[in-house]
Amino acid sequence: MNRVVFTRMDRGTAEEFRFLQAREEEERGELPDHVLGLLRALEQADTGYRVNRLEHSLQAATRAQRDGADEETVVCALLHDVGDLVAPDNHAALAAALLAPYVGERNLWIVRHHAVFQGYYYRHHQGGDRNARERYCGHPWFEDCLAFCERWDQVSFDPDYDSLPLAMFEPAVRNVFGRPPRSLEP
Repeated sequence: MNRVVFTRMDRGTAEEFRFLQAREEEERGELPDHVLGLLRALEQADTGYRVNRLEHSLQAATRAQRDGADEETVVCALLHDVGDLVAPDNHAALAAALLAPYVGERNLWIVRHHAVFQGYYYRHHQGGDRNARERYCGHPWFEDCLAFCERWDQVSFDPDYDSLPLAMFEPAVRNVFGRPPRSLEP
C-alpha cells in the first residue's frame, strides 16, 4: 500500500491507519531537517534591523551556549523567533507550539512568554505598555524569562557579534527534535 483508499476518515480501515501511522513516524524522522529549513528561511527577511532574523537567532543561541545553558535551552534560544515570518502577531505562540512536544515546561513557558517580556525594551516607544510582563510577576519562571530576554534576546541585534554558524547548532536541533515527543493530550 502506498496510499489509503478512503476519502473520509470515518471510512478508513485499521490497516489504513496503521499504514498512516508508520508514514507519520517516517516523517517525524525528518522533523529536524524541516526545523533547520525554517531557520534558514529567516535569513531572507529584511526586517530593518542591522542583522537578519537568522543572525538574531544565532546570536541568541550563541549567547545562551556561552553562558553555559543546557542543550534544550540553547535550542529554545535558537528557535524563539522562528515564527516571525509566518505568524508576526503571535510568533511566540507558534515557536512554543513547535517546541512543546520536545522541551520541558520551563523552557516552553519562556518561549511562549518571551514576546511580552521583550516588549519591556521597546513597547513604550510605540505607545504600548512596556511593563506588561509584570502581570506574570510571582510566576516561578518569571525571573528566568526576564534573564532570557535581558542576556540573550534583546542584545542580539549586533552585526559585530561573533555568533556561531547554524551548522554548530544542528546536532543540538537533531537531538531535541529526535526525542520521542511527549503527549500534549490532557
